[in-house]
Amino acid sequence: MPIKPRPAVVAMAPYHPPTGNRHDKVRLDFNENTVGCSPAVIEALKNGLTAEGLTVYPDYTSVRATLSAFFGVRSEEMLLTNGTDEAIQVLVNTYVDDGDEVIILRPSYAMYRFYSEVAGAKVVEVAYVPPAVEFPLADVLAAITPATKALLISNPNNPTGTAIGLPAIEQILQAAPHAAVLMDEAYFEFCGVTALGLVGQYPNLFVSRTFSKVYGMAAMRMGCMFSQAENVAFLHKAQSPYSVNVLAALAAEAAVKDTAYIDRYVAEALEARELLRAGFDRLGITCANSAANFILGYFGGRALEVRDALRAHSILVRDRSYEIPGGVRITVGTVAQAKRVLEELERIWPKT
Repeated sequence: MPIKPRPAVVAMAPYHPPTGNRHDKVRLDFNENTVGCSPAVIEALKNGLTAEGLTVYPDYTSVRATLSAFFGVRSEEMLLTNGTDEAIQVLVNTYVDDGDEVIILRPSYAMYRFYSEVAGAKVVEVAYVPPAVEFPLADVLAAITPATKALLISNPNNPTGTAIGLPAIEQILQAAPHAAVLMDEAYFEFCGVTALGLVGQYPNLFVSRTFSKVYGMAAMRMGCMFSQAENVAFLHKAQSPYSVNVLAALAAEAAVKDTAYIDRYVAEALEARELLRAGFDRLGITCANSAANFILGYFGGRALEVRDALRAHSILVRDRSYEIPGGVRITVGTVAQAKRVLEELERIWPKT
């Protein structure tokens, strides 16, 4: 018989993202960059990788300087992380004890619940209400109690795509001065609203960014978390010292320097998003008001049918109807990819 794990782990539902057999398909299911990273990233890896370099533990001096300058923070206000997932994990490990309350939204990024449950926290969910799925500010504020130790919020939210502005964020920060408030800004570049400028004003604010989306580096597992220097010092204590590998560090430095590439890609994605939204309107498909690089469409009882029909034509999208009735999340991709999705939907949807 295997040894028995902690009760919190026994009680958890396993998380199995459908990541297999995705090659040679139109990948509109995981909100990834669908064209590839900047060529400067590949060049940096080719030129910076040496046999000797792989024999030593990573030195983060250069990447810290580059990224802190790019994000406009002091180096001691920034934590390098192995993707946003590690940022969430380190924050929970630092501030949440067994039995503490953690507030998350439903539906939202699965790793918020995952790491909270691993820690043995009491997860308090606040629901987005379809079809508008606007941020439920009043309900979040009402859910905050003295036992709340963390609030984990995606802005824009995944999978709804809806976002909140700085006044609402400040209301949350002011209502929970005793709790760590994470604003996960994985889709910031498509939205333009950031809480990063509030870090100096609120000691309970934590902001995370990822290189997995707009920068096209999901395979590298690279992210950052920002907070006041005193907080970051505690986060460092709860983090493995070399969790970010040297390849990710090299790639991140090159990625942020090629701002022209990012600007072009964001412009393309925003054009594709509006094209997809207009196509949904033409087909009579209701969708949420997305500020991200994906759209949540409502397909009623045909959600799985639509997903499978698109998959049959090598277009991968994500069924979210198990969380939002009829919901299918579609990454907007490029203009050409959005047009292809609409062409297929025009064949599928008129059969309603």
